[in-house]
Amino acid sequence: MVTHTEVDGIETVLAPMSGPLRAGLMFRVGRADETLATAGITHLVEHLALHRHGLADFHYNGATAATETHFLVQGTPAEVVSYLNGVCAALRDLPLDRLDVEKEILRTEAAGRGTGSRLPLWRHGAQSYGLLAFPEFGLHRIGAEEVTDWAAEWFTRQNCVLWITADELPEGLSLTLPEGERRAAPEATSALPQSPAYFTGEEAGVVLHAVVERSTAAQVFADLLGRALFRELRQEGGLSYQAAGDYSPRDGGSAVVTAVADALPAKREAVLGGFVDVLAALRMGRIEPAELDSVRNRALEELNSHETEAAGLPGLARDLLLGRPAVDRDRARAAVEALTVADMRRVAGEVWDAALLMTPSGTSADWAGFHAAPTTSGERVAGRHWPSLAREGFGIVIGDDGVSMVGPDGQATVRYDACAAVLTLPDGARRLIGTDAITVDVEPTLYGIPAGEIARIDAALPPTAVVPLPARSADRIPQPPAGKARGGVRGGVRSGIWYGALADRFVNASDPLLGVAFLCLLGTLAAGNAGDTPVAVALAIGVLLAAGPLTAVRTVRRIHARR
Repeated sequence: MVTHTEVDGIETVLAPMSGPLRAGLMFRVGRADETLATAGITHLVEHLALHRHGLADFHYNGATAATETHFLVQGTPAEVVSYLNGVCAALRDLPLDRLDVEKEILRTEAAGRGTGSRLPLWRHGAQSYGLLAFPEFGLHRIGAEEVTDWAAEWFTRQNCVLWITADELPEGLSLTLPEGERRAAPEATSALPQSPAYFTGEEAGVVLHAVVERSTAAQVFADLLGRALFRELRQEGGLSYQAAGDYSPRDGGSAVVTAVADALPAKREAVLGGFVDVLAALRMGRIEPAELDSVRNRALEELNSHETEAAGLPGLARDLLLGRPAVDRDRARAAVEALTVADMRRVAGEVWDAALLMTPSGTSADWAGFHAAPTTSGERVAGRHWPSLAREGFGIVIGDDGVSMVGPDGQATVRYDACAAVLTLPDGARRLIGTDAITVDVEPTLYGIPAGEIARIDAALPPTAVVPLPARSADRIPQPPAGKARGGVRGGVRSGIWYGALADRFVNASDPLLGVAFLCLLGTLAAGNAGDTPVAVALAIGVLLAAGPLTAVRTVRRIHARR
């Protein structure tokens, strides 16, 4: 049975569990609350708060996810109390002398983290939940005052929940935190004009991402979908090695259903076709009752464990922070038992309607009724056109309202009033990233753009969007082909080149986003998704930028920054 109480004004939930004492202090703040220009500030506060614990004998950790930051500990009651008290003390007085060191540690952590999914970026753009697909750009600009203000605003007693696997509170807790308010989950933004939608990935795998209503039916459906994909694509078709589904709560009212299937390049079209066929069959209600019984029984087994309530405390804490009413075990069991084939068909339709599909390289899904996600901007700003110095037909337009990169296939535009971040280099290069995730790279050397025009761009952008990057070496600054240098601002050859997928990376080489890799399971305590029982499977896909600094411009398509 779960007990609700409070400690020093902090909402607290308790439930007994065998083994060492476990506890967590969860705050309702995460990556989705940041802006692109401040991305990483929550993670930085988490690291600073844990610094003073050093090499403890007990197990502890911290994790920053989309909507929450979680401080976890396991040990004796005295060790748990010491850790929780220490975290709160550190949050009140962060060790700001460690700021630069912790930033460097976070950049190193990002380099070793591997890849992450860009699907949130295509769905949400460079805002809200889409920020999880970007590097922590804010680490290049965040100062001590900004960190202190962020901690005081978000890490408050009203904005957190404490959970402990015990019948009663351990003695000695002193969790003094500043006053504040419970913060609602961030409102989701959208970069998709319509769905179901698709975009073409750079490898052979298929990934599905759908935002649906949070429900028991959707959770069970994700398991059903994963089993159907595994059966059809691996066991019967021999097309995939890994095929699975996942359900992950996003906020108090919505969740994300993800499904993934890998493929060899020669089998990519067959895997895509089989993947869509499985989803379409479920949408049509072609579900064997025995299959539903199997996934339903597995869900009931988890609910019937005598330690289910204690194991679910992290998930309960998150739901309390998100304003979602708690559901007791008896009601949860009843909801699972009542599920029907009709419920699964209804959720399948919801998943189909909201689907964002990553198709394998060289394929599309328009044949299945999926709409191509936008890869260009619908508008081009009015202003001075600066032709490229390498090929006819390409150029950059700098206007009063924004900047456009133009070419025969369309344009990529970032308006100043919709610029999520601008990455700046001392040599004058600028990367403007729009809130829709469209990116425009401005390389003065490749377009003969004078310093005055760069200053004009800088003056039009809000200072809060500026992310200054360290200087690059002279040999990393791109130069026009020999013989193409402009003789003065107005002279020279009117030519241009689109550097597309071969463009060098604009930021440090420690942030790859989109190589193909299947991510590890989400939902474990230390991974920041504690308390979620479903297996979380995600596919890391593609390579956004090659290694190196900013070069000229990308193809006229959505440019995806890396995490």
